Amino acid sequence: MTSILQTLSCADNYDPNSLHVDRARELILDLLSPVGVHERVFVRQALDRVLAEDVISPIDVPSHDNSAMDGWAVRYSDLAASGETRLKNIGTALAGRAFEGRVDAGETVRIMTGAILPQDVDCVVIQEVARVEGDAVIIPPGQRRDQNTRRAGEDLQAGRPAIAAGKKLRPAEIGIIASLGVAELSVRRRVRVALFSTGDELCSIGTPLAPGAVYDSNRYTLWGMLTRLGCDVIDMGVVRDDPAALEAAFREAAGCADAIITSGGVSVGEADFIKQLMAQLGEVAFWKIAMKPGRPMAFGRIQPDGADSPGAWLFGLPGNPVAVMVTFYQFVRPAILKLAGVDPVIPFPAFPARCVEAMKKGRGRTEFQRGILFQEDGEWCVRPTGAQGSGVLRSMSEADCFIVLEHEREKVGAGDTVNVQLMSGLV
Repeated sequence: MTSILQTLSCADNYDPNSLHVDRARELILDLLSPVGVHERVFVRQALDRVLAEDVISPIDVPSHDNSAMDGWAVRYSDLAASGETRLKNIGTALAGRAFEGRVDAGETVRIMTGAILPQDVDCVVIQEVARVEGDAVIIPPGQRRDQNTRRAGEDLQAGRPAIAAGKKLRPAEIGIIASLGVAELSVRRRVRVALFSTGDELCSIGTPLAPGAVYDSNRYTLWGMLTRLGCDVIDMGVVRDDPAALEAAFREAAGCADAIITSGGVSVGEADFIKQLMAQLGEVAFWKIAMKPGRPMAFGRIQPDGADSPGAWLFGLPGNPVAVMVTFYQFVRPAILKLAGVDPVIPFPAFPARCVEAMKKGRGRTEFQRGILFQEDGEWCVRPTGAQGSGVLRSMSEADCFIVLEHEREKVGAGDTVNVQLMSGLV
C-alpha cells in the first residue's frame, strides 16, 4: 500500500506541524477511497444509504402521454388563431380509465390530471378558462401546442440511469425507486467506526466521581454524530494512559473498523501517547491544524499487520468537548462521507451575516465560534453564544451556527460582516 507520507510530501502547502483548515480537509479527502463492499437491500431499508450502482429505469416515467391538469383535451390545429373556438364534448378521460374513442376535428374530451391523452390530442385547456354550453365547449384564444401535457419518458426514460451511484438516498429517491417498481437495490456497506476515549481522569457514567475525575462525555457525543451519519459504531470505552493498553486497543480497532476515532492524548503532555503509537503502528500524516478550537488533531493510518494490511484511518481528536465536535464536523464528517461513497462530498456552505458583538481574534488560525442566528430589519445577524472555551459544551447546545473567522482575519467589531455555517441538518 502506498505510503501516505510519500503522497503528502509531494503536495503543495503540506506542513504537518500546522496545516490550514481548508488544506487539511483537502489532503484527508484526497487520501481516502470509498468502502468497496456492496449489499443488496429492500427499498424501505435503503433510506440514508449510499447507492453503490446506478438505478436503471425499467420503464418510461410517465409511462404514457398524459394530462398535467384537469380540463379539456383538444387538437391544437382545431383552435382558431383569434377569437373563441366551439368544440363538441364527446366523452371523458379519467386517470386509470382512458377514453377509448378517437377525437376528430371539432371535438374535445373532458380530461382529468394523469389521464392518458387520446390519439391526436396535443393540447389541454384548463377547465377554469373554458365555458360549457350544453354539449359544446367554448375555448378562448391564446392556447399553446403541448400546454398542460406530460409526454411519456420526459421524466425518466427506460434503459437510462434514474439515480446515479454515489447518491445518498433521501425520501425523494426512495419514492423514485418505488415509482419504477424496483424492489431492491445495491448500496455500499455502512462505514464501520471504532471509537474510544483516553485518559486516567475519565469516569464512566453511572459511577461516583473520584477526586479529580470527570465523566466521559466525548464518546456519547461522537456516538450521536456518527449515528446521524449512518455509521456502524464500535464503542470500545475508555482506554487508560498506558502504552500497552493503547496499543492493544489500536490493534483491535484496526482489525474491525474502517476508521478509528480517539479523543484526548494528542497534545504534548507526558502521557499523550497517540501520536507516538500512530507512528509505531502506522503513519502520522499531520498532528496540528491552525485552528481554534482543535489545534492538536492527528490524522493518519493504523496498519499494525504491515504494509499489505488495509488497516484503518485514524482521527486523533482533542480531549476538550467543543474541540471534539468542531474537529469532527470540519474534518471527520466529510471523511466519513467520502468513505461511505457519497459523491460529491460538498463542504459546508457559508453565508454572510452581520455580527452584533465584537470578538477577539488573532491572525494565523481559523476560528470556529459558536453563534445564534436571528433576523433584524430583514437582515441576517449573528451573536456569539457567550463563553467560547473549548470545554464549554453548552456553547454547542445553544448554538445554531458556527461563526467562521478566517485564517488571516483579526478582531471583529460590532456590525462587521462574518461568515456563518448553519448547523441545521449537520448536528
